[in-house]
Amino acid sequence: MIIVMKPSATKEQICDVEKKLTEFGFKTHPIYGEVKTVIGAIGDKRLLNTQAITSMPGVESIVPIMKSYKLASRELKQTPTIVNVGGVEIGGESITIMAGPCAIESEESYMAVAFKVKQAGAKILRGGAFKPRSSPYSFQGLEEKGLKILAAAREATGLKIVTEVLDTRDVDLVSSYTDIIQIGARNMQNYKLLQEAGMTGKPVLLKRGLAATIEEWLMAAEYILSAGNDNVILCERGIRTYETATRNTIDMSAIPVVKELSHLPIIVDPSHAAGTWKYVPALSKGAIATGADGLIIEVHSDPTCALCDGPQSLTPANFAQLMEDLKPIAQAVGRKL
Repeated sequence: MIIVMKPSATKEQICDVEKKLTEFGFKTHPIYGEVKTVIGAIGDKRLLNTQAITSMPGVESIVPIMKSYKLASRELKQTPTIVNVGGVEIGGESITIMAGPCAIESEESYMAVAFKVKQAGAKILRGGAFKPRSSPYSFQGLEEKGLKILAAAREATGLKIVTEVLDTRDVDLVSSYTDIIQIGARNMQNYKLLQEAGMTGKPVLLKRGLAATIEEWLMAAEYILSAGNDNVILCERGIRTYETATRNTIDMSAIPVVKELSHLPIIVDPSHAAGTWKYVPALSKGAIATGADGLIIEVHSDPTCALCDGPQSLTPANFAQLMEDLKPIAQAVGRKL
């Protein structure tokens, strides 16, 4: 439920209401607006003495949240959330582009791509140090060595970095290196991992599961939010359908639907949706036109020799051309790269 405070409510009165809610066993999440403050209260409403709350100084009203995903819902927060990653905003006026190889293979090859995607306009470097592969015999990533290469690339380029964590045992390690923790599609409903990632306080990029509904996806985000972490970025990366022409079927409709249901920013991964690099530019353009707040794109200097997902990776030259092609589309929808 939401406790709406009066415009004249003081900070002391807001704190008093939070304290009382905590006594009733509720977790509180205050949201400070320009005119009013609202307090999200998560817990068993049967334990709440509503009269005790409504009679408190500064309280205007109590409004129930009907959605099962309380903290992620627009019912709690009407204004879009902007996630700030060390000065890079995701969810604001600018469209944020993340780019880099699927997997970190060596420092030399990663650095080469890092400088090229920066030159083309990317703001965040992607790269996998821990790789979830369908086969246990495929390249599994360089693990901590890969994280060190990521950190070195951040130091050299000034770009922020995003990388995936696969296991609760590695959350502290990954969070000590990265700027954004990625939760992959296969782990979208790994609730312990979501909670652990949430408790780091680091921004979390949450990919949609292989066959997850939008509600299931938002409920997964709720686990991170309920851990006290408001910095959640949703990522549509295609879902599994009967179609085999592409690796996955990108759900463009999820973008406006999520923006109606939730205040969280949403980006798109056209690389994993397409599975083939030649479709990535068209899907990227469609995502921007549909309202996505950003893209995460795989780029490799020599895709034919990539250890992971080479067929869906753009070359640096193709990525640079795509960035130019996206500018007029961003402008047409009132955004900028």
